[in-house]
Order: sequence, then structure tokens, then C-alpha cells
Amino acid sequence: MRSLGNALGKAILAADGEALVLAIDGELGAGKTTLVGGILNAMSIAGPARSPTYTLIEPYECGPRQIYHLDLYRLSDPREVEALGVRDMLTQHAVLLIEWPERGAGMLPVPDLGISIRYADARGVDERAVTLAASSVRGEQLLKGVASVQ
Repeated sequence: MRSLGNALGKAILAADGEALVLAIDGELGAGKTTLVGGILNAMSIAGPARSPTYTLIEPYECGPRQIYHLDLYRLSDPREVEALGVRDMLTQHAVLLIEWPERGAGMLPVPDLGISIRYADARGVDERAVTLAASSVRGEQLLKGVASVQ
């Protein structure tokens, strides 16, 4: 997860300055926050990602980029997204990394890139199956950037 996150982080750094939205879904413990940690490390933000499970949003800065790591696990209603001010975060140079996006269904911007992480077998061992799906031209550019890094 960390090396995929590192490749995504490099692709984000190479992207233009427009806002980017990445939706990251997966079961508990599948590696969503580890993936985010790899993205942040590639963007020169040291240390592990701070999980925003209780704070809901963890902001970071990387040069001109404002990075917002959101964890919507604790939301009980998608309308609670409005109080988080997600629309206000979507400024130029912003990157939104949204865990548990299904908890904000209908209230979140369409992601440029969707990332789905699943356990590769029923026992939940260390192997994961990851699917990346672009929903925009910018998402396609991220996919190409990830492919060129690996």
C-alpha cells in the first residue's frame, strides 16, 4: 500500500495545480490510511499519516498544495458532509483524500480517481487487491503517472 501511495503521490506532484479528489474505499484494516501515508511521504510530508477517524479531517501542506485527508467512517448520514466544508476545500492546488466515501454518497464531489482496496483472500492476510478507476481526464492523467512511476 505504501509503495502504491508513493507512486500516487509522485503523480499528484506532477499534475497541474487544479484540485484533485481521490476516493479511497475498503474494509477496516485494508490499508487505506497506509496508502495515504505513502502519498504524503512522496509529497515530502514525513512520518505516518495521522488517522482522522475522530477529527474527520487532517490537513497538510506541501508547497502550494493543500492536502486534506478525510475519514468519513463515523458519519451516520451523508448530509453531515455539508458541515465539514468540503466545497470550501476545493480550491486550486487542493488534494482531497477521502476514506469511506460511500458514507458521504451524493454529498461529495465526483472523484477524479476511485481507489478500491480489498483483501485478496477470505482470510484477510497481507495480500490486497487494488482497483484504480478514473472518472475524469485528470484521473486518467494520475493513472498514467502511476504507471510511469512503477
